[in-house]
Parts: sequence; C-alpha cells; structure tokens
Amino acid sequence: MGVLFIVVGAIAVVRDLFIFGPDFVGDFFTSPEITSEKISAAMFGIGGFLIILGLRGVSYEE
Repeated sequence: MGVLFIVVGAIAVVRDLFIFGPDFVGDFFTSPEITSEKISAAMFGIGGFLIILGLRGVSYEE
C-alpha cells in the first residue's frame, strides 16, 4: 500500500514536470497555496510511513 502511495505521488510530480517545467514546479512547491505538488509530497511521507509500518515485522498469529 505504501508503494502505491509513492508511485501515485511520483506520477503527479513527473506529469507536472513535463507539462509546466521544473521552474514552475519549484514555484508550486514553495507557494502558500495548497497545490498538487504539496499533496504529492504528503503522499511520499504517508507511503514511507506505511512501508516502515509494514516492515516492522510484528506477527499477530499465534
């Protein structure tokens, strides 16, 4: 599930890089408004958290 979040976040960033270019994407990251790039950064964080949570190795089976 975490990998899915990371892939979807990467797709959005790469799409915007192709459409707008790196200068505008950098501006979108630093603007005070909520943009898709900031949502993608949050998705990277959530995906990383889910991967770490899944790799903890806690077994609930007896």
